[in-house]
Formats: sequence, C-alpha cells, structure tokens
Amino acid sequence: MTRKPRLGVFKFSSCDGCQLSMLDCEDELLDIAGAIDIAYFPEATRTDDIGGYDIAMVEGSVTTPHEAEMIKDIRARSTTLVTIGACATAGGIQALKNGADVNHFINAVYAHPEFIDTLDTATPIKDHVKVDAELRGCPISKHQLIELVAAVLAGRTPQTPPHATCIDCKLAGHICVMVAGGKPCLGPVTHAGCGALCPGYDRGCYGCFGPKRTTNTASLSRRLAEIGTSERDIKRLFSTYNTNAPAFREEAKAHE
Repeated sequence: MTRKPRLGVFKFSSCDGCQLSMLDCEDELLDIAGAIDIAYFPEATRTDDIGGYDIAMVEGSVTTPHEAEMIKDIRARSTTLVTIGACATAGGIQALKNGADVNHFINAVYAHPEFIDTLDTATPIKDHVKVDAELRGCPISKHQLIELVAAVLAGRTPQTPPHATCIDCKLAGHICVMVAGGKPCLGPVTHAGCGALCPGYDRGCYGCFGPKRTTNTASLSRRLAEIGTSERDIKRLFSTYNTNAPAFREEAKAHE
C-alpha cells in the first residue's frame, strides 16, 4: 500500500482563524483526510509533533525568538511548506508594531510586561525560511485551501485567481460601493479570494487578502482623496490586516 502524504499544521502568532477555516471545510475535509495522513494538527487532534511532513501548513507570523527557531526546524522536516493567512504571508495585524517602540505596546497592554519575550517586529514566514506556496486572507478561503491541497497531491500548480476583488464584485452583480456610494474601498488593489464579501454588504473592501500581483495603490489613493477620504484615513486603510505587505506598507508611508 502506498503511504499517504503526512500533513502537519502549525500555529505561530495568530488568532487561529485560518485553522478554523480548515475545520469549516466539513465534508471536503473528510475527503482530504482520506487522501492524506493528518499527522499533526493541534486544533483538531492530540497527536505529538514528531517526524517529517510531506506538507506543512503554517498559520501566524514570527513574533517571538522561540518562533524564529521553531520555523527553521519545521522547514527542515518538511518537503512542502505552505503559509496560510495574512499573518503568515505578510505579518498580520500584529506587524503594526514594526517600526514603533514595542516596549510602549507591552507596557500599555500587559499587567506584567516582564513576562513578555517578543521580537521588535512581526514578520511573515518567508522572511525566515523558503516557502513553497502561500494562501492569502484573513481568514483564508476554504475553496482555495481545497484547491491547493488537491494541487499538491496531484503535483500541479494551484489555480488561485490573481485578479482584483473588483472582478469578483462584478461577477456577483454588486453595485460598486466607491463609484455609487463614495465609500473607501481597497477592492481595486486587493487579491481576490473572499468572493467580494464586504461589498456584498455595501461596505468597502478592507484588503484582507493583501495586494494583488500588480497594484497601482497611488492611483487608488488619488481616487480616495477625490471622494473625500483624508490622508489619515487613507493611511489607516492600508494599515490593517496586511499592513506589512510591501505594496500596502509603502502606500501607507506615503500618507504620513
């Protein structure tokens, strides 16, 4: 009998939302379980982290010295390493501390800051080790997850759309919240994946899936200013879930 590929799922600094999205696959997860050996997944199993993995999925950013060492060990024991979610692919919302005084945050949040051992920055996994594939989102799309796992098992390239959220908006028949409603929206520069969820509820896109492959953030910012968005609010718009993604980070700096 051919050995099933071993899957390990690991959590770094994050909220667990992407792992919950994996569990939300329900019937699809059962199909995956039939094709692979879920060898380590603390959110769903009690097995210990031992041995090597054909596929390692990592949620969360590197924010502590322990995580900086742990990711090297996981990489060494994994054939294919996949980062899942905004934290793992761009540093997440915790990357808001990058470039600031981390001690200020620690003292403001924790009653006993002396117990906190953290790095000055929160960085994506790819800043520390080689990453074979990424799944964007806060949280990830379960449909893209299924596609990625199926592609890895079949030895092909995952087919995840690189186009902007605006395309999904049009496909869903949504009225453009920025054109018709004058609301700030990051849809034109954001990677598709959520199915244009927020515009479907008459809200602007928050950029949960990070910048798409080719972005023109400066042009979007000019349009945002034309509809009355302040410099401060433009900066804040680019400084949320993917604040450390290069395209969003540089655009936010341009409005300081």
